[in-house]
Amino acid sequence: MNRADNPKRFVLLVFAATLVAGCAGLAPPVSDNAAVLTLIDSARADTAAGRTDSAAAAVERALRIEPKNPRLWRELAQLRFTQAEYAQAEGFAARSNSWAGSDHAFKAANWRLIAEARERRGDRSGALAALARAAELER
Repeated sequence: MNRADNPKRFVLLVFAATLVAGCAGLAPPVSDNAAVLTLIDSARADTAAGRTDSAAAAVERALRIEPKNPRLWRELAQLRFTQAEYAQAEGFAARSNSWAGSDHAFKAANWRLIAEARERRGDRSGALAALARAAELER
């Protein structure tokens, strides 16, 4: 059976790969700016409580403080993905990559998020291309 025969299996594999990659090591803090950390803590608490609009507003405020912070862009991408705003999630993950420098593992995780967002929008070939980019970065 190939991937095209079972889209649920494909999505599950992408999710599992993302989860495993996220467990590979402790990520550095989102920022060393106290105001940004406070906003991100608030956003994460809001997300856990189901207040995703409030969480997004907090992350956007943090981005006004540190607009070139790739970890903040990833936070916003993940939040938009949670809200089923897949096109925005893809765009914010791509923007995160534009500021991520040479952190290949971080960029690969963004490409896996992009792949999942594309898959959710029905763009199977785009999802596969994004997964290929992630794999290239992980070599």
